[in-house]
Amino acid sequence: MSKRKNQADNKDSDSDSEDTPTFIDVDFDFFGFNATMDYHAIKRLLDQLFGVDAEGLSTHALTDLVLSQPDIGTTIKTDGEESSPYAFLSVLNIGVHNDNVSIKSVGDNAFYESLLTVLRDPQCHVGLVLCERLINMPVPVIPPMYRMLVDELKDAVEENEPFNFTHLIFISRVYKLTPEEEDAMAIPQQQSGKASKRQKSQNSNGETNDRSADGVYPFHPEDEEIRKFASHHLIFPYSNAQPRNAESFGLDTAGRLMLVPAAQLTELTRVLGDVFRPPGNV
Repeated sequence: MSKRKNQADNKDSDSDSEDTPTFIDVDFDFFGFNATMDYHAIKRLLDQLFGVDAEGLSTHALTDLVLSQPDIGTTIKTDGEESSPYAFLSVLNIGVHNDNVSIKSVGDNAFYESLLTVLRDPQCHVGLVLCERLINMPVPVIPPMYRMLVDELKDAVEENEPFNFTHLIFISRVYKLTPEEEDAMAIPQQQSGKASKRQKSQNSNGETNDRSADGVYPFHPEDEEIRKFASHHLIFPYSNAQPRNAESFGLDTAGRLMLVPAAQLTELTRVLGDVFRPPGNV
């Protein structure tokens, strides 16, 4: 059964003009997890989330964990419940699943261990937030998933299920650009007259910056809002990343961890909804 529906309602105002981009209406339906239909798509998205380290992180077992919680988290589909999800959001209790091979695989990595040094207090209950989508999915579809997650966690806690977290760990991805790469990417932007996403960022004085101070950029815009709520933030190199040089192909990617107090999740969700409000919505 569909949880909720969003519609991308941009329309082509002049379909006869070759210079006018063509837009189509797309309905985004929100569903719970379907263990029968969603396995392969969720695993592919997890492989994308963990990059070159995915093979060693038992993403098949992690997929099984995600699908074992049909009432916690959401998938987004466009062609009914039996179609493949284009995005998903879930959270796993690290303590409850500590013996699972996938959680052990994540925990064996040095980057994860370094973050957990701040969580040795036995009173801490940590949730691992997993959220990924196809690269062309619009960011306004993300806040509704978080709003539903807030409600689902509240219901689960009321039913004495193990989702009463003190902290949440968000895992995501970033890419790094050298000054030379930033220069090369800026030229087409300047020639086309279009502002890049980087040109929309601001420093602490409210001034617009053309570039990130450290050359690091998120794959997903919402990560910058999540980072503002994080008590700890870490960018880590992938263990299986190949050495790079001037001739290397593709982006220099890395992982990102953000530790957010669970009590901030409701406010974080509100901010995501405000910042990434669909066009035309007030």
